[in-house]
Amino acid sequence: MPCIVAIDPGNTHSAVCVMDAETYAPLIHFKLPNRDVVTFLRTKVSGRDPVIIERVASYGMAVGKEVFDTCFWIGYFAAVAELNGSPERVHYIYRQEEKLCLCQDSRAKDQNIRRALIDRFAVHDLKNGRGVKKNPDFFYGFAQDQWAAFAVGCTWLDKQNGRFSSPIKS
Repeated sequence: MPCIVAIDPGNTHSAVCVMDAETYAPLIHFKLPNRDVVTFLRTKVSGRDPVIIERVASYGMAVGKEVFDTCFWIGYFAAVAELNGSPERVHYIYRQEEKLCLCQDSRAKDQNIRRALIDRFAVHDLKNGRGVKKNPDFFYGFAQDQWAAFAVGCTWLDKQNGRFSSPIKS
């Protein structure tokens, strides 16, 4: 089964979602310290699986140390993935692409993206998309930035499957 690894990077911790490339189903999802994400990429990810990382974009505003630290980790994750496979397996998605792909609105916020994902993938828990232990739904166990990691992977898969044509040059 072909998989993709989607990463929502942060300055100290990052969220990861391993997804089935055909059904979009989340197979593994977690948020860990960045060094543990590096270990995961080195030891648990096949050298064939694409790694998709959300990339930081500048809009002319001043940024702080956290943004630069996040940029460092984006590069480090990419380098580790390339060493474990090839440069062609690392891809980037900008947040703006996610908003346009999933919500068709560049002004969408995190809650709008989450709502769009629930509307698209949830089967019975149409409020939260998670369900409960006895009756799990598509996003069972998702928390915090794991939604963002899934959105990264979903957007990339949609681009690959011709569901979204990005106006943003990568």
